[in-house]
Amino acid sequence: MNEYVIALAGNPNVGKSTVFNLLTGLNQHTGNWPGKTVDVAEGSFELGEKKCRLIDLPGTYSLISNSEDEELARDFICFGDSDLVLMVADATALERNLNLVLQTAETVGNAVLCINLMDEAKKHGIKINAKKLENILGIPVVTTSARNKNGIDLLKEVVNKQLTLSRKDKIIIQYPEEVEYAVHIIEAELSDCKKLSKRWTALKLLEGNPAITSQIAQITDISSPEVKSAVSAAHEYLKQHGTDPNSLTDIYASASVKAAEKISHAASESTHKRKLGIDKILTSKYAGLPLMMLMLGFVFWLTVTGANYPSEFLGKVLFGFEKYLWRITAPLPSKLADLLITGMYHTLSWVVSVMLPPMAIFFPLFAVLEDLGYLPRIAFNLDKCFKGSGAHGRQSLTMCQGFGCNACGVMGCRIINSPRERLIAVLTNNFVPCNGRFPTLIVLISLFFAGSGIGTSFVMLLVISFSVIMTLVASKFLSSTLLKGMPSSFAMELPPLRKPQFAKVIVRSFLDKTLLVLFRAVIVALPAGAVIWFLASFRIGEVSLLQSLCDFLDPLGRLVGMDGCILAAFILGFPANEIVIPIMIMNYTQAGQMTDPENTAALGELLRSNGWTSVTALCVIIFCLMHFPCATTCQTIYKETKSKKWTAVSVLLPTVTGLILCFLVSTAAKLLGF
Repeated sequence: MNEYVIALAGNPNVGKSTVFNLLTGLNQHTGNWPGKTVDVAEGSFELGEKKCRLIDLPGTYSLISNSEDEELARDFICFGDSDLVLMVADATALERNLNLVLQTAETVGNAVLCINLMDEAKKHGIKINAKKLENILGIPVVTTSARNKNGIDLLKEVVNKQLTLSRKDKIIIQYPEEVEYAVHIIEAELSDCKKLSKRWTALKLLEGNPAITSQIAQITDISSPEVKSAVSAAHEYLKQHGTDPNSLTDIYASASVKAAEKISHAASESTHKRKLGIDKILTSKYAGLPLMMLMLGFVFWLTVTGANYPSEFLGKVLFGFEKYLWRITAPLPSKLADLLITGMYHTLSWVVSVMLPPMAIFFPLFAVLEDLGYLPRIAFNLDKCFKGSGAHGRQSLTMCQGFGCNACGVMGCRIINSPRERLIAVLTNNFVPCNGRFPTLIVLISLFFAGSGIGTSFVMLLVISFSVIMTLVASKFLSSTLLKGMPSSFAMELPPLRKPQFAKVIVRSFLDKTLLVLFRAVIVALPAGAVIWFLASFRIGEVSLLQSLCDFLDPLGRLVGMDGCILAAFILGFPANEIVIPIMIMNYTQAGQMTDPENTAALGELLRSNGWTSVTALCVIIFCLMHFPCATTCQTIYKETKSKKWTAVSVLLPTVTGLILCFLVSTAAKLLGF
């Protein structure tokens, strides 16, 4: 059976993932692209006697790349060893999508265009003449409504037929006369370009982008004196006719946009304009931010409230299994069995029972908002705030991901084109609390600042707002000191709001995000449990190592409004924020393992008996918001930045900020007599 490689390309939010899922079914996986930090989905399916490997490339608007994701898509389309490029376009925004389609068709020749979301186009009164578009582009065009599985069988038939056909070059984009003649000069000297179009190769040699020409050189010979002489002659011709060769990128982009506009008008028509009434409200200067706060507040409330019962159930199941583990490990030395169960398994049970339910709720909810099309509107609402802080508007999206998991938020920073602004987003993502810090925040708020559920939710919303403000402040600090520079602009797409595919979105987000993050947390929780057990079990004289650590940290803790037991709990909670409260209880009770009082009231009595006041609780809340990232997030930051220096900055920045704020609050409280 012959194997063929198919590249799946398209703009973001065109239903590309839906097409990918329908074609590959369950035969898919997600992994890091070699040499990149970009996750790429890959799947397989069969067409008769042909085995097809489908590569789902990151969404991009153009082959003129500005980010690592777009660079990967460009390189694979232009230089990847694919037999066919399957392009997916949005029928409701054909003109914008055609920009990438035209550039790709000009590059690879052997391609198929899938115009998706035809059901949405029908609702908006948009009609597309697929046959006319096919004649203009010179490639097969298939219309689909992938959400309803309409047109997928026809798409498979067309792809199957197209795989065995040889490429056909067709001039679609017309450039200014002087550029066309300069291209002809170079094209005449080119030999066999193998899978590359001679015209496209000449265009890129004329443009002179080193990143592209170096890859062209690996495929075809462009080092001959004739080719070099032709490129020089072409550049000289352009200068003589008043065209700066350095402006060719803009000329290419302008010609592509104009061609897309012309073709779109020729092959489609709309009977009525798109309604923007909802967008006027969601992105309103006055209503946009309040509605965003209500939406996110509802997501947080649902996450926290909904996680209580499954978390309690998981805890009972996992902790209840300990008695069987004691029986299984009975032949082992008592110390080793105690280490494995009391130390490692107990810690693991805490992490899983507290971390899994909130993530299993938050990530799918966030994915539903994304599928709905609301996340770009959040970015639109916060764009001015982040731009004023010297950061990128898309940082708002990565910040929101951080509420679910900071590690996921850090990975999400790949959507930011500018390396400087991407780094700012990575370094400040930990300023917003992840779901692992929610339990600590909620318990302390309910014990010391609000008695009712509504009151707790309101104070929690204030705390979240404060964390967003501190994210902006930290971003401004970095953009003015370590990472100076001007904020870049970007084209922000507001895709039409549409009904989310709840089942598929929930399953995909659970598999791709929830389980992935949980797996990483488990990896660091097991050795952490061993360390905590060792510190609590081994003594020097009458004092355990854990107590010695608390005593050592106590002076610093008192200085910033807390105590040594609290600081020790945060340090030992480095593997996972979920275990901070249990370690804190263990520090106060000097128990040999992590414990939890039977109810919240008992926890309040324990804390107050150890000197806690509302000022202490406030300082702990501040430090919970702003301290070093957890082990999983630190690991992710290092993976994304490939730098020990910036990983260290990501640890020091929130920690120092949190300690300074706690010191100021504690000092002010003493001066005011609290």
